[in-house]
Amino acid sequence: MITTKPRLACVDPPRLLAGLDEVYRLDRVGHLTVHGTMPALRADELVALAENIDLRGRGGAGFPFAKKVQAVVESAGRREGRCTVVVNGSEGEPSCLKDTALLLHTPHLVIDGAVLAAEALGAEEVAIAVHRQDVEESVAAAIAERGPSGVPVGVSRTPDRFVAGEGGAVINGISGAPAIPNGRKIRTSDSGLSGLPTLLSNTETFAQLAVAARMGALPYRSVGLPTEPGTTLLTVGGKYVMETPTGVPLTYVLELCGLTPGQAVLVGGYHGKWLDPKSINAATISRESMKKYGARLGAGAVLPIPENTCPLGETARIARWLAAETAGQCGPCFIGLPAIADAIGQVERGGGQSSIDNVRAYVNSVKKRGACSHPDGTAGFVTTALDAFPEEFEAHALGSGCGRPTMGVLPLPEDALPLALPPAPLNPAARDERRQRGPMEKLLVDWSLCQGHGLCADILPPEVLTLGIDGYPSSANMEVPRQLRAQAVRAVRRCPALALRIEE
Repeated sequence: MITTKPRLACVDPPRLLAGLDEVYRLDRVGHLTVHGTMPALRADELVALAENIDLRGRGGAGFPFAKKVQAVVESAGRREGRCTVVVNGSEGEPSCLKDTALLLHTPHLVIDGAVLAAEALGAEEVAIAVHRQDVEESVAAAIAERGPSGVPVGVSRTPDRFVAGEGGAVINGISGAPAIPNGRKIRTSDSGLSGLPTLLSNTETFAQLAVAARMGALPYRSVGLPTEPGTTLLTVGGKYVMETPTGVPLTYVLELCGLTPGQAVLVGGYHGKWLDPKSINAATISRESMKKYGARLGAGAVLPIPENTCPLGETARIARWLAAETAGQCGPCFIGLPAIADAIGQVERGGGQSSIDNVRAYVNSVKKRGACSHPDGTAGFVTTALDAFPEEFEAHALGSGCGRPTMGVLPLPEDALPLALPPAPLNPAARDERRQRGPMEKLLVDWSLCQGHGLCADILPPEVLTLGIDGYPSSANMEVPRQLRAQAVRAVRRCPALALRIEE
């Protein structure tokens, strides 16, 4: 759970968390007293402001906000100007609490940013998606405090699941459909809520926009790095929410929360990267700094792992939970991820070097084959653990263990259940695809439909299509030599799940 008040640090005075040193929650009157009234912006002014301060999405990918706005403007222009705005407050990862903190304690700041964007775009509505009941109640109270004037604002409670925070899943959840990713890359700027062009971004992004609109670009840029201006919110240790300027040392952030780097620090959450002690001492809170170490801030989770816990045991706990969070719409996810978790369990039980090899094999089997990013993110989490704690993995695999218990320091929901399905038997390594000269058609797999029947592999030779160790096609994109086109067409027609198609 979040602490009684989000921890304030580094910024004097704070921006996003301003006023919370005096009250638990800023109601409408308190909000206007601290922040003042909002200006109005045209769409071109909104784009210019976002570009000037280099505002990027704070939900994980860090996509430039100005480009999102421009894309919606262009799409809406083809749809008689109709569009919507969606605030993604669906934090499905238990290590992240920053958006929850904003919506619980300063909800009007988030609504201000969303309404500002909606009015600039001429949007029909603002929809806010949340997971928790207390957050829903806080946002609903804030909407009531604002009255009925202006763009309609509503709040929807979507399922509290990891994959439910993905953009397409958020749109589905608000619409009353299953809150799972769409399986295909559909840009919300083209078709989002109600099928309309939709500006979708996360809670902190809209709060930052509200602050910048009031301050202006130059004052906003007075804090933080010249190349990455402003502040950012972090969830540290799974319980402290703090606001910090960009450029602050990572070790200082930990120190302010009374924590030490320990054995390593996981940055970016459960689809993030473990940093070793040397990297921790050099890293700062910035995109460029994290990029040097192959990491990114993502959703702002910073998780140190102390010396008294077993890193392999912690990895196994999270891998089991991530496997249980599958959307269940593609084999690489609902078969591959439990297989990875079970393989890690074999390492824990002293399965020898072959058990570590099995972990890597299953990790490789799910990469770039999922209907959404969940398989890749989970595979990346396990890979970074293997790289960060090789001695611990080896010690457990060989039977001696690391001598430390698993303390459960990485946050998980209280009701999370372990999931470890038996892995599929390993098949011989797939043959490399033979290179073909000249342009060729491609056979594509829709992972959201594929059910692993394997009939396609009975029709096409292994030079075109092979099955992975889980029984699903090992690639989603296969070049088809002209002389084999007839067989590819037959494979498409015979696929019971309609998961194959041919494109140039």
